[in-house]
Amino acid sequence: MTKLSTIQLRERDALAGDLRSLAPDQWRSATLCGEWDVEEVVAHLGAASRLSFPGWLRSMIGARFDPDVHNRRRLEEFRGSTPEETLARFAVIGPIRLPRTESVGGLGEMIVHSEDIRRPLGIKHDPDPEGLSAVARFFATKDFAVNSKSLVAGLRLRAVDTELVAGDGPEVSGRLLDLVMAMAGRREAVADLAGDGVAELLGRLG
Repeated sequence: MTKLSTIQLRERDALAGDLRSLAPDQWRSATLCGEWDVEEVVAHLGAASRLSFPGWLRSMIGARFDPDVHNRRRLEEFRGSTPEETLARFAVIGPIRLPRTESVGGLGEMIVHSEDIRRPLGIKHDPDPEGLSAVARFFATKDFAVNSKSLVAGLRLRAVDTELVAGDGPEVSGRLLDLVMAMAGRREAVADLAGDGVAELLGRLG
């Protein structure tokens, strides 16, 4: 197993630990991931862990390349009859290996969707620094799942808690985790960023 896959499993374990403390009504709480509640995001992560790239492609073809239909079908396959059953299934998943077995994209999915759940619930977590840096570099240079590279094109990203700097142009600065969440399209994270490029980034996020 690669180092990034090992980090991803540690992030899975950390999220599962946080989820075990939720009250029953919190499983229906809103997240930063569109209209999905907490259980749906957990089921989405679990479903992604079961898919190889060929399996993902077959599912997308079956959904007529509508990602919403694809995601809904797969998460409903994964989720249990209760949130507790969904959590039990999630707690033992393997790494998400999309788009490729060695890709950092799966780690990005785990980190971003974990924050989608935690932030509205007020749960604090610091992801693995090495893994988070790898995800930030990936998002700044690749469009995968979200158009992160296109979103920050022509902007200079500077993390205040690490040495990471990416891109050129008007600056957007802040904690690395907030930069990653912003690159993933989470407008809520931009409130914690600073710099003369923030207005442009907000405009692109719509």
